[in-house]
Amino acid sequence: MNNKIYCMENDTYKPKILVFSTDKISDPGIDQAGLRKIHYSPSVYVISMPCSSGIKPKWIVQAIEKGFDGVFIAADGHECSYSPKCADYTNRIITEAQEMMKAKNISPKRIRMAAICSVCAEPFASHMENFSRILNELGSIKDELANTTNQQ
Repeated sequence: MNNKIYCMENDTYKPKILVFSTDKISDPGIDQAGLRKIHYSPSVYVISMPCSSGIKPKWIVQAIEKGFDGVFIAADGHECSYSPKCADYTNRIITEAQEMMKAKNISPKRIRMAAICSVCAEPFASHMENFSRILNELGSIKDELANTTNQQ
């Protein structure tokens, strides 16, 4: 008789990702990924917003400082019903958040953005897989913040 214990989950590092999604554009695509059982990490957490240009740069930085290894913006792009300049505004938000992160010695690679449409289930899962890979290379934000604190 085999007495080995098999774990369903291994103890490797899994990056914790916060996704800012939009209720009319990217949420349906993300929901489809779940409904179609397209795999992406269970350590991905989604917050729904009306428009990606409404995200505050400080929210992104605070999410990372509170323990999220990365923040992904599922942007409206040019499909936004609130503003034809949504993509430009969202880009500025990302740039400002990255500058704030650099000032705190946090890697700006911890933020990613892509337009996710209402039928983009596979692309969303692919983005999460690629972003997880990048975050795995960077390592845990807790370690990065601890190193920053020790260097000061």
